[in-house]
Amino acid sequence: MSVHGPGARLAEVLTSVGAITDPAWHRAIRAVPRAPFIPDTVWVSSRDRPGWYRPITSDDPECPTWADADWSLITQVDDGVPAGEDGWSRLPTSSISQPSLVVAMLQALDARDGQRVLEIGTGTGYNTALLCERLGDERVTSVEIDPEVADSAHRALGKLGYRPRLVVGDGVLGVPDGAPYDRLLATVAAHDVPTAWIGQVRPGGVIVTPWSTWFSPGVLLRLEVAGDGGASGRFVGEADFMMLRSQRSRSPFGEWREYVDENDPAAVAGRTRTNPRWIAYRNDGWRLVAGHLVPGVDFVSYEAADGSGEASVYVFDRGLGTGSWALGEYSPREDSWETSVRGPRDLWAEIGAAWRVWQRAGRPGRDRLGLTVTPEGAQVLWADVPERTLTTA
Repeated sequence: MSVHGPGARLAEVLTSVGAITDPAWHRAIRAVPRAPFIPDTVWVSSRDRPGWYRPITSDDPECPTWADADWSLITQVDDGVPAGEDGWSRLPTSSISQPSLVVAMLQALDARDGQRVLEIGTGTGYNTALLCERLGDERVTSVEIDPEVADSAHRALGKLGYRPRLVVGDGVLGVPDGAPYDRLLATVAAHDVPTAWIGQVRPGGVIVTPWSTWFSPGVLLRLEVAGDGGASGRFVGEADFMMLRSQRSRSPFGEWREYVDENDPAAVAGRTRTNPRWIAYRNDGWRLVAGHLVPGVDFVSYEAADGSGEASVYVFDRGLGTGSWALGEYSPREDSWETSVRGPRDLWAEIGAAWRVWQRAGRPGRDRLGLTVTPEGAQVLWADVPERTLTTA
């Protein structure tokens, strides 16, 4: 092996922006080449067809730059069967993650010599190789739900001489016959952190996972496992990842008109004191709270063209699939607003309740928020300290 290491160029890119602070992970990045884990076809979002992804093959002239660039690449779509013609697709389902984010997650894991790690989501195998390089093959177990993705990772790892324990199965269940582990690292996002993960990590151990609410930007969650079967910790950064397959949105595609029918005779007219503009407030803390306390919510807003400041704001249940939606007709001259509500959920009432919870907590940003998973599996959001829970109950 070259004294510089096959990953030296990528390591230089990451150190130049201050992404690497732990020399142990610096050595691992330098030792592991990223290129062997990038398949011959990747996908990128299309500017011409919003909501679609187009394939790009390795004969693209930009291909040689992919491995050492600090960006992610989509490596599988639509669970392996592209929904469109000529390989075009709707849903990214596997990727090789952005290297700076990979390093952030590994450093948050704080794995030490001699510790055993369970990785949820083998993916391409690149992250698995880094764990092997740092801790040793015998201390790394990785589980992947997709057999084809798992097979590709197995081959790439084997060619480089890495021999971790690789399991094909649902990562939600973990790998119980290897427990307890010292650390668990998920490379796929969860909203409900599986209790199996907590049960398979020793008390005092650490879980690092992307966490998502469908509505808010994804964040990185670092949990410490307690002796009572629960876990608690803070959000420590941004981490926009694909969701666990069992926790995906039930209706991830479609424009708002596919969720809202203003001519539905079952829609109920009324008024609300929930400001329709609250849902659009661009504060990461608010968006986390709203996404957690109003699960599955999404919105679209249309501004009046006459400069009046008025707007028609539609909120709808994209994530849970209940068919609920609501319209709010905002005017700056009023303090209550006309609404039309449809479905089993009163989304304006839920949004208003979440807003009041966030306000009472002092409008916390992401850096003040954390999550506790109780021994029973309840996911409890909190501000500043675990005792200061954020709930509308």
